[in-house]
Amino acid sequence: MSSSEIDIAQLTESQQLALGTYTSVTNQDPSPAVDLLRRSEWNVQIAIAKFFDGEAPDPVAEARASQQIAPPQPEIRRRELLQNGFGHPSRSIIPLRRDPAPRIVPRPERQLSFQPPLILTILFTPFNLVYRLLCGTLRFLGTIIPFRRFLENLGLVKPSRPSPDTTQRGPLNPRDTALRFSHEFNEQYGNHNLPFFEDGYAQAYDLAKKELKFLLVVLLSPEDDETEAFVRGTLLSEPVVSFINDPRNNIILWAGTVQDSEAYQVSKGLKCSKFPYAAFISHTPQDSTTSMSTIARISGLTTASTFVSRLQTAISQQKPALEQARATKNEQQASRTLRSEQNSAYERSLAQDRERARQKREAHAAQSRAEQEEKAAQEARENKERKLERWRLWRVQSITAAPDPAFKNVSRISLRLTSGERVIRHFDSNAPLEELYAFVECYDALQFRDHSAPTPKPEDYEHEFGFRLVTPVPRVEYDVKSTSTIGQSIGRSGNLIVESIGGDDDDED
Repeated sequence: MSSSEIDIAQLTESQQLALGTYTSVTNQDPSPAVDLLRRSEWNVQIAIAKFFDGEAPDPVAEARASQQIAPPQPEIRRRELLQNGFGHPSRSIIPLRRDPAPRIVPRPERQLSFQPPLILTILFTPFNLVYRLLCGTLRFLGTIIPFRRFLENLGLVKPSRPSPDTTQRGPLNPRDTALRFSHEFNEQYGNHNLPFFEDGYAQAYDLAKKELKFLLVVLLSPEDDETEAFVRGTLLSEPVVSFINDPRNNIILWAGTVQDSEAYQVSKGLKCSKFPYAAFISHTPQDSTTSMSTIARISGLTTASTFVSRLQTAISQQKPALEQARATKNEQQASRTLRSEQNSAYERSLAQDRERARQKREAHAAQSRAEQEEKAAQEARENKERKLERWRLWRVQSITAAPDPAFKNVSRISLRLTSGERVIRHFDSNAPLEELYAFVECYDALQFRDHSAPTPKPEDYEHEFGFRLVTPVPRVEYDVKSTSTIGQSIGRSGNLIVESIGGDDDDED
């Protein structure tokens, strides 16, 4: 039948939906697609299998397909088919169905156990015994009389599938579980080039979400008869391995066996219906319900070409949105980097300003302290000068007048002052050496001594002489604190030199 002879309006709603689904996967023209679907009794799975594996009539499968009733679909899907049209294969691609992909963190069974309080345990003990007795009785009757098998034969109950046994393997953390699966996979199927993610599902999920990559989840069941053929014929085939390892596809591969608790929980979360099972998960920014969605599902035994084709179709439909999301993320990262650099530059500038302000404050404080210290020192010097002057005026009052040289106990002393002036005076030989020092200290005040106005001794002042009296040859120093008299130390006559101790001539003056 040619394309012109096909009338899409004459097809039923289920046939139009089957045609759209088939052409979205195979990208085939509507004319041969309708013929193949008619030969397959409008069963999409049988038609796709015939397209990829070659058409071989299967009367049993076609008879079963003819008895199946296509599930009703929303009216919006039919409207999309009619709007897209079937004249151009590129416009007949229907967006893949996206289901939310949950982030699953495995929890060991020991963490789920709950120990009720002792009071509740005692109260519910009779009910617990009755419940166990009833369950044991029903289990025994079910073993003797196979009610379920009878109902399954009548078609009233679906055949039960044994759930994977997860209690035969010891529980491990997600990373050790992934390493154990990889080791067992290598032992069973030999060396391979599949890049298994060596950590838990949650870590692979977070990495794919963060780096905007595709996450391919492969779940295997050792009890399934098709697992061996799927792994050797599809998963380890050269097209599939090359496609997964291609860096342009940005695929993270996580696999596990449902014998492990984590893989079993992942299969429940991803709504796995048949093993072997593969779920293709991607970040879907255009979907407001969830950020990560399952964009492709592959169940059961599938050829390598079909497997790669399904993944390639999902990537081609999701790639534009991911590229836009990556561009937005790069812009945001560049904006954050620029903002961080600007903040760092501002902080450095602010730190430099603070450092300059601190140095300026410290310099100003140091200058203020220096000025205050200089002022305090100047005040101390002036205060000392005033007290020294008052001490001289006070001490000069107690200096005895020069005795008559005709007396017996008189010493003639010749003094050469620091100014170079020579003074000759007679002193009482029984006077202490301090009298001689006081005469030199108050020499200037003696010239203007006023006996009519007595001066009191200054308070809080301990006078220290800033000079010493020595004889030149031989050199002898006379200590002012000595208790000997002038006659005992110097004798009846002597030549003394006044030497400054601190180099301050003003004090001696």
